[in-house]
Amino acid sequence: MNQWKIGDVKISRVIESEVSWDGTMILPDGTPENLMKDRDWLYPTFIDETGKIRLSIHALVVESRGQRVIVDTCVGNDKVRSMEGFNQLHLPFLDSLKKIGCERDSIDHVVCTHLHLDHVGWNTMLKDGKWTPTFPKAKYLVGGTEWDFFSRAEDPFLKDPVEDSVRPVMAEGMLTFVDDKHKITDEVWLESTPGHTPGHFSVRISSAGQDAVITGDLMHHPIQCRFPEWDDNFDVDGKLAKQTRRAFCERYADSNVLVFGTHFAAPSAGKIVRYGDSFRFILP
Repeated sequence: MNQWKIGDVKISRVIESEVSWDGTMILPDGTPENLMKDRDWLYPTFIDETGKIRLSIHALVVESRGQRVIVDTCVGNDKVRSMEGFNQLHLPFLDSLKKIGCERDSIDHVVCTHLHLDHVGWNTMLKDGKWTPTFPKAKYLVGGTEWDFFSRAEDPFLKDPVEDSVRPVMAEGMLTFVDDKHKITDEVWLESTPGHTPGHFSVRISSAGQDAVITGDLMHHPIQCRFPEWDDNFDVDGKLAKQTRRAFCERYADSNVLVFGTHFAAPSAGKIVRYGDSFRFILP
């Protein structure tokens, strides 16, 4: 767990799991040979000694104006998934939440930057054989554009997380559709970053003269700052995703905005800086 203060806002990182993967599982160009060319700033935090990428599956708890917000709820336990390493997990995520003083009923808002399986899993938990909302007092926030796309999907990779992690919340009347103008508090709001999925959001934070942004999956790994144009196997609209990544880097490069990578390995937060005609991600 890591914690930060952005002005009056507190942000806590709650880990579900940390993994090392062959980079080509996500980025076709993410071979060890290519990644090792940037070893000077990627190793040892973001790649290992063999050139595999280091990734983190974590949630970020944002506390603002008396509201407790959890951004993206990881993979979840007991979920049947076709993706290797994510099937029927039994991990102590809720215990990790308790360690930072977050009981399930203390969460006021659940923000889903998008509806892929590793961002909605703990929306629900298995109770007496039924999927029930994990956070019983929370308002779950989902993009309307995102729902339009995912609710019609027939591919099990897209459909299954909706069936067990989104529809049960909707059935309880706890889900609210939002757009990119939605403000959770005057310090925390949503920012449209489409391409990875049609209605993908990032989360902006500004308080007492300090600023931060949570990426969601507009990028999975810091090497995508260096190469925003690299293909990403999980982008729904690759062309738009590349445009969004470069625009995001242009917007936040060489600024005081702390960037939280939703899958960046610990410590997961840093700054984007210009590097030639591209960018790098550096730790504070």
